[in-house]
Amino acid sequence: MKKAYCIVNILKIHDREKFNAYVTGHVASIEKFGGKFLVKGAAGTVLEGRGDSNLLVIHEFPGIEAFKDWYHSDDYRPWKELRQSCAEVNVILTEGV
Repeated sequence: MKKAYCIVNILKIHDREKFNAYVTGHVASIEKFGGKFLVKGAAGTVLEGRGDSNLLVIHEFPGIEAFKDWYHSDDYRPWKELRQSCAEVNVILTEGV
């Protein structure tokens, strides 16, 4: 089975306090679904194309279904809503080896 990778490009943080709560609060939900962090909070640099990058996060999950189960779970839902209320992000899902 191919692993799933979620690349999160945090473009803008509107409320640092709420965002910090999200950062620390959602980790247990990721781990519950077999996910782990490969890159956490690294500064991104756009070398080609459009867009800015404030911070990058890359998660690895056992597969696409494990990621989707987490992303749409009741465990993650309140954290996702918190993140959406305080930051602008791009979330990209892919799979690979």
